[in-house]
Amino acid sequence: MADEEKSPAREVITDYAQAHFRYFRTADGTVYAQKLGHPVARPIRSQGTTGSHRQELMVGLFKDGRGVFNGTALKEALDLIEALALTEATQPVQIRVAPGFDGATWLDLGRNDGQSVRIHPTGWDITVPDPREVCWRRTQLTGELPLPVKDTDGKGIDILFRLTNFTNAETECLALAWLIGCLGPSVPVPAPFLTGPQGAGKSTAGRMLVRIIEGMSGDLRRAPKDEENLIAAVAAGWVTALDNLSHMTPDLSDAMCCIVTGAESVKRALFTDGDVFRVGYRRPLLLTGIDVGVIRPDLAERLLPLRLERPSVRRTEAELWAEFGEALPVILGSLLDLTVQVRAAQAETPTDLRMADFAHLCAQFDAATSLRALPAYRASLDDLNDDVIEGDLLAQTVLLHAHTIEPGGEQRMTSTEWLHCLSRVYSGDELRPLPKGWPTTGKVLSDRLKRLQPTLAARGVLVDAGRTKTGRYLEMRRQSPPAPPEQATAF
Repeated sequence: MADEEKSPAREVITDYAQAHFRYFRTADGTVYAQKLGHPVARPIRSQGTTGSHRQELMVGLFKDGRGVFNGTALKEALDLIEALALTEATQPVQIRVAPGFDGATWLDLGRNDGQSVRIHPTGWDITVPDPREVCWRRTQLTGELPLPVKDTDGKGIDILFRLTNFTNAETECLALAWLIGCLGPSVPVPAPFLTGPQGAGKSTAGRMLVRIIEGMSGDLRRAPKDEENLIAAVAAGWVTALDNLSHMTPDLSDAMCCIVTGAESVKRALFTDGDVFRVGYRRPLLLTGIDVGVIRPDLAERLLPLRLERPSVRRTEAELWAEFGEALPVILGSLLDLTVQVRAAQAETPTDLRMADFAHLCAQFDAATSLRALPAYRASLDDLNDDVIEGDLLAQTVLLHAHTIEPGGEQRMTSTEWLHCLSRVYSGDELRPLPKGWPTTGKVLSDRLKRLQPTLAARGVLVDAGRTKTGRYLEMRRQSPPAPPEQATAF
């Protein structure tokens, strides 16, 4: 062929790419490439170690006899493809779990052949999803799951709890409800906090719970030192598990609240002055530790304490993980069976709990199994309220002062007046100095009381803010005790 009849290299690459791949963009403008008929999508600009689109394009061109092309030709072709894709309709990409059509949800098994689990109202199946329904995004944190076993008759649940050291059946119910919640892409779930004495197997139990969802490569991690690294780790996987927490800063506490219920991070895009990079995230979170010190009220409402006890018989790590790895297909199959049963159950949504979606899931769990996950969840929140009060001297002082108010009565003052009042209550007759961290102004006191509102309300003390013509005020009311049930009269 004469030189003038040869197609430029960038045209050869572009024609090949459009014949073998589908290109689309997400809502944030990132362009992805998806091999035709395959559910896994890769960002075309990625240079990740999980395999970039540039690499699969080069391999495809070479294996199909189109030749080996230099970097300039590849860059020019990808620039054109990216520009063309920006005019296409948007489609989301998902990590590990995804919503599907007709009320179904999907679980990515992380396999090269694209096989995934479709969980639908009548059961679950293993199949390759239609790329128009689900686009999977893979990262280094996306481990491979085994093909789950069908018709296990709950055997896998029994194996799982034989390998862990949860204290009682109520704790096991909450762990199961959390795992079911992890299989739902739109259900925010509280963060399990695995706690117990030293040697209770908290880290081992945490790894097992994570690996049921993330595969045997899933593991626990130390908490990052800054929020940016934490968000990067959260955005790259589905379940984020932080091990051996011994202290929780206010910034880390706030970040965990955002991870559980969802938030968006915006930062400047690299090599630009005016563009930004958006990362939206809401992920299941798991924590382990003996004691994290003071728990802030907003995080307490998003935690799920799971207590473990020391085992009477010790086993080697090799023996334990060999048994777990062998049983994982059965455990996953049993979990999927239970998920279908729970989702099919009808139950009312509790309206008094912060994590209403998870409370509804617990109610469905109870309806499907005749167990008591919802009462156990309420009891766990009550225990966390006690922990918040024990770690907060201001909360203790407010409750002490509330006892001077008649049941059903109220007291109204400005925030500054409340500061002086509560400071006198704390100091008492001994005139002891105020502790470090005590509010220094009425504004600081008002902000602290707003955080404590749910905790105080659980103890029958309601704190509200209001305004009159003369200024703002804080009102404290002590709820009346519930009336005793009427006794039936015998005739």
